[in-house]
Amino acid sequence: MAGSVFDSALYGRLFPAGDVGRLFTDSAEIRAMLLVEGALAKAQGARGIIPADSAKAIQRAAMEVLIDPAAMAGATATNGVSVPALVTEFRKAMAAPEHAQFAHWGATSQDISDSGLMLRLRQGLALIETDLRATLDALATLAEAHARLPMPARTYGQHATPTSFGAVVAGWGNPLLGLLGELDGLRRDCLLVSLSGAAGTAGALGPEAPALRADIAAALNLADPGRSWHADRTPILRIADWCVRVTLALGKLGEDATELVMTGIGEIALGGAGASSTMPQKQNPVAPSVLVALGRQASGLMATLHGAAMPRHQRDGASWFAEWLCLPQIVLGAAAAVSTGKALAQGTTPAPQAMARALSEGLDMIHAEAMSFALTDHLPRPEAQAAVKALCREALDTQTPLSALVARDFPQIDAAVFDPSRQLGQAPQEATAFAAAVRALI
Repeated sequence: MAGSVFDSALYGRLFPAGDVGRLFTDSAEIRAMLLVEGALAKAQGARGIIPADSAKAIQRAAMEVLIDPAAMAGATATNGVSVPALVTEFRKAMAAPEHAQFAHWGATSQDISDSGLMLRLRQGLALIETDLRATLDALATLAEAHARLPMPARTYGQHATPTSFGAVVAGWGNPLLGLLGELDGLRRDCLLVSLSGAAGTAGALGPEAPALRADIAAALNLADPGRSWHADRTPILRIADWCVRVTLALGKLGEDATELVMTGIGEIALGGAGASSTMPQKQNPVAPSVLVALGRQASGLMATLHGAAMPRHQRDGASWFAEWLCLPQIVLGAAAAVSTGKALAQGTTPAPQAMARALSEGLDMIHAEAMSFALTDHLPRPEAQAAVKALCREALDTQTPLSALVARDFPQIDAAVFDPSRQLGQAPQEATAFAAAVRALI
């Protein structure tokens, strides 16, 4: 098995990170860091910090040169960070030492690495957002179309009361809708440029450091934090947390879909299902299982990332390295989850007959709560509850439907109590409200 399923030729289509995967390659990292070096030089040239001709040469070279990651590998292993090797190879590729000497002027490795990472995370969030919107659109269509389709709700894995399939779909989609609404603030507050120098003081950049940082932020279309954040990993944590919550929300969809498609339940049908190598009858819920697995992975990685957010002093190699190990997998997991979730939402259909059968089985006891409230028109609430509990025990003992026992003992109770379509409560409104909210946002 490959070290990561996301870039595996064998497993990559099972965990489809798509174009987000291209952002977490050596070449993408180098390209992003060169863009930062070019923006740094341009801003410094405009302020007279480095010669204007050198600034232009550096910026042009940053857009044009190609650097082989393999050429940087040895120095990266020695230094524990890739930027010293990047600067060496970049200056070499420029073949203009009179200009190249001004590359990376006053910055530190973490400035270039973190700013380049933010450029890639910005693209990653945009790509994830596209699939998230498509997923929500599909869920809204499903919820609206089946807002009044009765099915059993389940608590502790057991039938509870009737709900509607549309409301169940809305339950899947509402967390995703909230997450979509968070994106603008996340971009504004967390996609930050970094320019703080060796120890966060910007000492080598002089008094113009704050203005220079603002210039680079504007050039790269990143936010200016107004401070050093080398040892404050809150922006990274917030972006990762958003990705994890996307993955977990879709994992909940996966858990429910796995249950609802099971033999003996069969209340939904999936657009595509996997085959067994030996059992011809099997149609495995592969996509839901992918979502659940991604959710489990993401929650574990986030715990490690939290542990990495306690760097010692102004920079901590171990914490930084742990972040590198976790963050790409978290973002790629979110990308794979929304891609998989989109296809699942677009291909899922309800099975009304199976839902109706599930509601009619179980001796009508799914309606016990409604019956207990209906009986309060004739008995005090405690007595009504006790009476219905006794009838439920009798139904189980005699295998007699609860509706028949109620008709025997309480003929004054309206039979509509046992009509699932009349016992949906606010479920249809939940479904249509979700669909309307999605349409308003996307």
